[in-house]
Amino acid sequence: MPIDESIAFTPIRIALLTISDTRTPEDDRSGDILAERVRAAGHDLADRAIEIDAIDRIVARLHRWIDDLWIDCIITTGGTGVTGRDVTPEALARVRDKDIPGFGELFRWLSYEKIGTSTIQSRACACVARGTYIFALPGSTGAVKDGWDGILASQLDNRHKPCNFVELMPRLREV
Repeated sequence: MPIDESIAFTPIRIALLTISDTRTPEDDRSGDILAERVRAAGHDLADRAIEIDAIDRIVARLHRWIDDLWIDCIITTGGTGVTGRDVTPEALARVRDKDIPGFGELFRWLSYEKIGTSTIQSRACACVARGTYIFALPGSTGAVKDGWDGILASQLDNRHKPCNFVELMPRLREV
């Protein structure tokens, strides 16, 4: 997809949330990959945290970040599967104003090229909540690479044409 180099890049402020009962700051490889890619793209890493797979804790963290005007976008990793402890999509449902269904659809299409029908187990999703984008990726390192490299790197770049999420940000809070 084309990047219009004649336009100045606008960095946005991104918070990263790893959702896991087992990850720690020392072994959060997927979070590390995302943090590295966010910075390499020129964006600001506004915050980073780990929450266990507990819906109330995830929702509380999302509310804090959504209400923080310093944060434009939240990317989560983990908790998007189908097991009992996977509650990330349900947490997003509690905070969202609008779904972005195409994100999950495109993520699974990209993932299908690498892992075949196993992609159907992913409930990757996205939404807008009170003017903040939230993107929920699976917790594997491959999934975060696919989600960032295949979708978010371009959609979070204001120079991406014909359109991108960044150019819509000033209008997300319209009523």
